[in-house]
Amino acid sequence: MQQFQSRKVVVIGAGSVGATFCYNLMQTGLANEIVLIDVDRQRAEGEVMDLCHGLAFVPPVQIRTGHYPDCADANLIVLTAGAKQKQGQSRLELVRKNTDIVSSICEEINTYTHESVLVVVTNPVDILTYVAIRKLGWQRGRVMGSGTVLDTSRLRYLLSDHCGMDPRSIHAYVLGEHGDTEFAAWSMAHVGGLKITEYCRTCGRCEFQTEHRRIEEAVRNSAYHIIDYKGATYWAIGLALLRIAEAILRNENSVLTVSTLVAGEYGLRDICLSLPCVVGNNGISSIIQAGLSESEQQALTASANTLKETFAEANTTLTTH
Repeated sequence: MQQFQSRKVVVIGAGSVGATFCYNLMQTGLANEIVLIDVDRQRAEGEVMDLCHGLAFVPPVQIRTGHYPDCADANLIVLTAGAKQKQGQSRLELVRKNTDIVSSICEEINTYTHESVLVVVTNPVDILTYVAIRKLGWQRGRVMGSGTVLDTSRLRYLLSDHCGMDPRSIHAYVLGEHGDTEFAAWSMAHVGGLKITEYCRTCGRCEFQTEHRRIEEAVRNSAYHIIDYKGATYWAIGLALLRIAEAILRNENSVLTVSTLVAGEYGLRDICLSLPCVVGNNGISSIIQAGLSESEQQALTASANTLKETFAEANTTLTTH
């Protein structure tokens, strides 16, 4: 990948998620330059003005509105633009409308760069990551979706709340679709070096199989509840995006459950979904193929099939550049 002297991040979409990510990013010192692009130029100008009024309190960074030519020298492009998920609406119901939006944006991006890393956030994120990869024609690791990074954090929080333990000491992953067919990979979950099932037997506070089902269901339905309560989710996803940005801009080679195009991993092909991926400054360098249980492999395959069916039902024709 081309090495840029600055750390420039372009955010496409000045809605709640895009603005929250900019707010989080400006406080870290990770980026030298943050550019916000939105079809509603006035909204973007307002967000930038509000953010810039806090520059005296954060590490030096330039924040401004921009246009698609700003993607030319961006290390990282974060795509949050799209129709919002409405109350009672599943992520997959958004596919037709947001496919058109993301396709159009990718055509603009491709005019100016093939060297950046693109993170797709717009829902349904797995379908739209697949759309972006096909439209851009970039090396597959350069394009990823935010995937289940947030869902994984939700899982760790709920486990920590139940167990009375720091969520940073719990290692667990949500895999598959970012949505209704996602699942917790309990075979990969550890607490203090112990498999979660062993830890739960030792703890003895609850009937762990029942609690695991309850927690997994709570993770799966979290977004719906938040949307019912306040209309949208943005604080936690903003932090999840910051975590992905850190891995890319610092070249951390961190393991994150981002959405990626599978090409034989776990026996799956030609769809995007979340798996444990090694993420650094070139995007995804590898996919970790863990030994899932039989039921987990079945759940992953079912999730992939659901996403493929949804994409097919959208009846969208894409041209690969």
